[in-house]
Amino acid sequence: GKALVKFKGSEMVGGIILETEAYYGQDDPASHAYGGKTPRSKIMFGKPGIAYVYMCYGMYYLLNVVTENEGKPGAVLIRALKPLWGIDIMKRRRNANLEDRLTDGPGKLTIALGIDIKDNGADIVKGENRLYISDYKTGGNSLKIIATERIGVKKGEDRPLRFLIQNK
Repeated sequence: GKALVKFKGSEMVGGIILETEAYYGQDDPASHAYGGKTPRSKIMFGKPGIAYVYMCYGMYYLLNVVTENEGKPGAVLIRALKPLWGIDIMKRRRNANLEDRLTDGPGKLTIALGIDIKDNGADIVKGENRLYISDYKTGGNSLKIIATERIGVKKGEDRPLRFLIQNK
């Protein structure tokens, strides 16, 4: 599995990534890169491992990770994670008490982790902006990943590009 970790000041929060959605570029009508490069989508054409953070509905930041080689757009939206570190901090940031609901959506996740537009463009493989993804050992338990249709998109929703850990 993979873990997502964010340091903000002296606070560390993070957990295991449970759910993602893929957006594969110019041929994907749900992708920000659909139809070509724009000021908003140009980051998707950059090098892999870069954070693509944008505001959705004027209320929530969403975190994507650029996945393709430079020049070819593609990104994966981090939709949910299982909180492991800094749970009390996440509860405070979300003003919530239910641990299993703290990060069960892409907007909830960024609020709980303190991810915002300042993280856009950070190399999360190298840990820039104190945000990074790393390997996480699951203690020998094999994880079954299933693919389903994407949710929350108006075009291209029928494509099985949402990936989640079964029985999370």
